[in-house]
Amino acid sequence: MRFGTRACVMLLVAASAAAATAQERRHVRLSSRDAKDDRPFSDAVRVGDRLFLAGRIGLDAKTGKPPADAAAEVRNVMDQIKAVLAQEGMTMDDLVSVQVFCPDLSLYGTFNDVYKGYFTKGYPARAFIGSGPLLAGGRFEVQGIAIKR
Repeated sequence: MRFGTRACVMLLVAASAAAATAQERRHVRLSSRDAKDDRPFSDAVRVGDRLFLAGRIGLDAKTGKPPADAAAEVRNVMDQIKAVLAQEGMTMDDLVSVQVFCPDLSLYGTFNDVYKGYFTKGYPARAFIGSGPLLAGGRFEVQGIAIKR
């Protein structure tokens, strides 16, 4: 290959690599989130067909505390995840990876009993991680990554 041709090929490869890595990032804020809520995080970040979801805790919307029933807290957190996905035109079945943080590993079965009802096309890869205390006394914090089908 001649020098000019090689330089042209290298330039094209570099340009396409730069285009692939420079995909636009869009910061997602739930439309239901109060305008006065100035906590320093996005509910998700969209990069191309991928959605990176922030960790969510299943607190009661009225009290700001975890519900007395752990299963109700799981439903709250999963409904929040579902709402973020829906706002971006995705479903729970678009989730490919989920991490669950829980300070009480004895709640593993309770979490699974509710969690499995949110999927219709198989389950995402998942980690259930024993953690220290969560914000506001939550029992579960869930974050994930979704890829639009």
